[in-house]
Amino acid sequence: MSKDEEVDMKEVDMKDVELNELNEEKQPMTGAEAGNSDSISPTGTEKNGCVKVKIPEKAQSKFTGLTKEELLKVAGTPGWVRTRWALLVLFWLGWLGMLAGAIVIIIQAPRCKELPAMNWWNKGQLYQIGNVAAYAENLKGLAEKMESLSQLKVKGLVLGPIHVTKADDPAELNFVEIAKEAGTLDEFRHLIKIAQKKGVSVVLDLTPNYKGGQPWFANGSLTDVAEKLKPALFFWFQEGVDGVQLSGIERVVSVTPSQWADIRTIMQNTTEEKKRVLFGVTDKKSAVEVSSLLNSSGVDLLVSGVLRTSATGGERAQVLQHLNSAKTQLSLGWSLGDRVQGHLASVGGRQLLKLNQMLLFTLPGTPVFNYGDEIGLEDEQESKFPKMLWDWEEPAKETNDTTKAEKEEMKSINQFFRTLADLRGKERSLLHGDFLLLHNSSSSLAYVREWDQSMRYLAAFNWGAEPTALSLAHPALPARATVTLSTNTALTGEISLGQLELGPAQAVLLQFPYVT
Repeated sequence: MSKDEEVDMKEVDMKDVELNELNEEKQPMTGAEAGNSDSISPTGTEKNGCVKVKIPEKAQSKFTGLTKEELLKVAGTPGWVRTRWALLVLFWLGWLGMLAGAIVIIIQAPRCKELPAMNWWNKGQLYQIGNVAAYAENLKGLAEKMESLSQLKVKGLVLGPIHVTKADDPAELNFVEIAKEAGTLDEFRHLIKIAQKKGVSVVLDLTPNYKGGQPWFANGSLTDVAEKLKPALFFWFQEGVDGVQLSGIERVVSVTPSQWADIRTIMQNTTEEKKRVLFGVTDKKSAVEVSSLLNSSGVDLLVSGVLRTSATGGERAQVLQHLNSAKTQLSLGWSLGDRVQGHLASVGGRQLLKLNQMLLFTLPGTPVFNYGDEIGLEDEQESKFPKMLWDWEEPAKETNDTTKAEKEEMKSINQFFRTLADLRGKERSLLHGDFLLLHNSSSSLAYVREWDQSMRYLAAFNWGAEPTALSLAHPALPARATVTLSTNTALTGEISLGQLELGPAQAVLLQFPYVT
């Protein structure tokens, strides 16, 4: 046996020993093995459990890549030089192309129109409560009802008048004392706090002779009344009111212009962070007179019932065209019913209630409603201040079908009102959009409200007792539009604008998108 073979045998024997030593517990025991440690295994010379494994060692090769010299040699070849230049040129051309494309997109994209500056009274409707006792018994009860105003998306509460006075007797006038039937000063202060928490501004009506005939008494007492009003303005501002409303301002402006100038100066010179506003109410019956008073009075908002005296769609169209401007959108309030004229359902007729609600909410300017207009409350035979109904949301307990039907109708009117209030508050075209008159006749009217790239809204009305078909054609109009809201619940989906059919006392609000 050669020396190499002896070495191999020794290595094998050593491996066998090591394997046997490591795995003794795994070797099977026989009877002979139990009595004799030198016994022979069943296979002869090898012990049971020995495994011979020979693992050849493979030579591992490592890739070291190209050396620096080899890389430099390859990089300098003409082919690689041309390739690098081509890739570099393609990269910069692609980058410049994307930059140019982005610039073209920015230039050609339509610019967003700058939003106009708006005041709080331009962002929703005003809600008038001319008689606190009729609405909620007293100021304390009114504070408890503020949540209902918040749900209606009311931006401003026009309260009162609630001061002490006697009909047509200026000597009994006291602007800073609250009438007993309305409540107390502490209740008023609590009301202001609750209103502020609900985000509702409070405007106090200080019309002097609200229980008598002329709002400012006789002409001979105008100066004395105005002098009493001036310190009262400071008093109520200190109590937290957001503004003051005065009716019949045309008389003060024309008869005692110096007194009116003093009142305006007081309103403008308040030191509080929040502006104190001056609202005026006029019964002028023509658009020309309303426009003139708006310019001469300098009020923040002029509430007008000029649409109430417009008998036809054509007359309403003339009023709207004359008063349509950026200034009037911010400074003109529309009212069809008020503390003096009565409720909307009584002034315009119950069958036209929803139609008139839609008109006020969709016109440019501020809509002004009387308490209870949201449920169709009607005047009583001898009073413009009917008691507010609060149980209309509850299921009718009476077996009288008429009572149940009335409650269902109130729910429908209220839902219609809330839908319009919500649209008015969030849709830019309705909030401060441009006004485009499309159609007018003796009994019908149609117009579009549009703002920049926002959704457009088309409002169409038929005050007549007979059905009518409107043929609406304008470059800004599509062929069809989608019904957003209608007094006729059966009218849904898309309808043609080429032949828009409206039933008697029917109104519809349509929408269509901006198209470049």
